[in-house]
Amino acid sequence: MVVGILLAIVAMVFYSGGALLQAEGTRRATKRRPVAVQPRYLAGLALDFLAWLCAAGALRVLPVFAVQAVVGGAIALTAVVGAWLAGARMPTVMRLAVVGCLLGLVLVAASAGPEQPPARQQGVDVVLLVAWLLLAVGVLVLRQSRRAWPLAAVAGIGFGGIALSVRAAHVQTGESPDPLLLLTQPSTYLVAGFWVVGMIGYTAALARGDVGAVTAVFTVAQVLVPGLVGIFLLGDAVRPGWWWVMTLGLAAAVAGSVLIARHPPLRPPRVK
Repeated sequence: MVVGILLAIVAMVFYSGGALLQAEGTRRATKRRPVAVQPRYLAGLALDFLAWLCAAGALRVLPVFAVQAVVGGAIALTAVVGAWLAGARMPTVMRLAVVGCLLGLVLVAASAGPEQPPARQQGVDVVLLVAWLLLAVGVLVLRQSRRAWPLAAVAGIGFGGIALSVRAAHVQTGESPDPLLLLTQPSTYLVAGFWVVGMIGYTAALARGDVGAVTAVFTVAQVLVPGLVGIFLLGDAVRPGWWWVMTLGLAAAVAGSVLIARHPPLRPPRVK
């Protein structure tokens, strides 16, 4: 369990570093050197991939709600490091949001139960497939409108579906670490499907709305929905008597993420 928490924390750090590198690569992009060939942007994508591998490893031993909450803390870490790199002073409200978010993540991680869910759960793959189909149709329909938040919500659930698919594949294979056995699980192949839906929805949402508001809705949907589904669908365990701790932690983490995402971009102080 400790290894799982450490892997989730490493994933959070990698996701934060990837976001900062991709943002810097995007700022340096020109017509002659587009973003696709910017070294910093490519390095950010590489960090994102490493982060995903760490998160997938964490999902083998931790419930979805714990991993998603910790990984969602990347938004707080990115805010702190971004402010430091920009030489800007974080407002008090934003500092409180970061502290609340991090404390919430600690509570969520601590509430995860040590016991593993029973393997070979019935109907998991069918439920995930139906969910993917509904999300895919939802993205196609919502792209016809100009509202950003529904697309952001669908995108967040889509990326959360990746975590659910990985967790489902681990649950279905029990204690066996055999990669070939994972390839026999239908949920393994749903990872790509959920990723496509999430990327299309998130990109469309950013084209329609403010990046802060979009990120806020995206983060809330990515943490809350898959975590609750994992509890009821996959049997992810919460420590006996710790439901209130998990609920309090999720509320603090989500509220902090929303405040951070909706805050105006930080700028360095003016030089007199």
